[in-house]
Amino acid sequence: MTVRRSAAALATTAVLLGVAAPVAVAAPSPSPSADLPAGLYGTTDPTYDGVWRQSLAFLAQKIEYVTPSTQAVDWLVGQQCDSGAFTSYRDASKPCDASTVMDTNATAIAVQALVEINQRREDANNGADWLKSVQNEDGGWGYNPGSPSDANSTSIVIGALARTGVPVNELTTKNGSTPYTALQSLAIACGEKDGGAFAYQPGKKGELTANMDATAASVLGLMGKGIASGTSNAVKAPSCTKGDDLSPEQTAQNGASFLADTLKKQPYLEQAPMPGAEESKPQPDYGNTSDAVVALAASGHADKAKASVAWLQKNGTGWAKQGGPAATAQLILAAHATGADARSFGGVDLVKQLNSMGPSPAATALPSPTPTGPQPSSGTDSDDSGLSLGWLIGIGLLVGTGIGFLFSMRGKKKQP
Repeated sequence: MTVRRSAAALATTAVLLGVAAPVAVAAPSPSPSADLPAGLYGTTDPTYDGVWRQSLAFLAQKIEYVTPSTQAVDWLVGQQCDSGAFTSYRDASKPCDASTVMDTNATAIAVQALVEINQRREDANNGADWLKSVQNEDGGWGYNPGSPSDANSTSIVIGALARTGVPVNELTTKNGSTPYTALQSLAIACGEKDGGAFAYQPGKKGELTANMDATAASVLGLMGKGIASGTSNAVKAPSCTKGDDLSPEQTAQNGASFLADTLKKQPYLEQAPMPGAEESKPQPDYGNTSDAVVALAASGHADKAKASVAWLQKNGTGWAKQGGPAATAQLILAAHATGADARSFGGVDLVKQLNSMGPSPAATALPSPTPTGPQPSSGTDSDDSGLSLGWLIGIGLLVGTGIGFLFSMRGKKKQP
């Protein structure tokens, strides 16, 4: 996720110039922006990540039973074009036109966020319809419509479509390709160097180079899961399965096996060097490490991510505070997926920290939910599992109002 957002400007430029997008770049240093719209999370320039960080904040808040404010939701929906697409960020006072650069990643994560918070479902469905309309012939999606498919974009779009109820395996192009086959074409075969990993895109000669961010994203994508996926109850031993006719689930497990093996050597991933940059000591990549934790937990390997979570608790909180809402949300997602307490993560209340980075939430609930306990709403209008949290809160308010009314009437009767 960190690569995806920090590469936004370069990826867009690459599309306009007709060149390949970068595989990975280091995250730029955020700079404060003095003129920010009301309702937006964060204080830095939102040009390349406004929709992304807003949506990621909503996803992290939802799993901690925090309801974002109406102002914040309205800001996000206001970024949507009539077509259903979102840009990375735009001046909403001006209509979208032919010069507006649409962003599949921003659209997909906004769709996921709106579904998870169970608000503005019509807008989420409109976004999903647009995503379906810009599918590439190979079955996948690029960063912008018409750009070559990449693992990250395809994976996050799959998550968005799955959360809106779209049968992803039925999205078949004229040549018979599906989103899953597009992702599987980027998987490095088991038995080869970096077997199980995924490439961001093929190289000029069709070669596949392992990319950690792409691998974590592809594990979720091939399982048809969104970013806020929680923990799988089906605990499995990581393994890399050889073969040319693997199912999406098997290919996802191969990716999880690669992540588990990599994090076994050291509990964190490292930043990939920027193209053309001088060689320097590798730096920890907190964002991709968080993503890998979520991918491992979602694929049934939360136990293989424990050391990484412990490392993030010790080393990642400063990064999250400096990185703003998106970074803080990534740590919350990693904590939730592995059963760690996001309200006491390395001595930091990440939920409180995230809430303070945007408009005051409409509602919040305690205690922090566990990954195996009640999960976020799927966005449907019905729930047969019993009274929802909203109903319980509503009943509590009604009871409290009734008691207050009785005391008020009792006081009136005592008056002369």
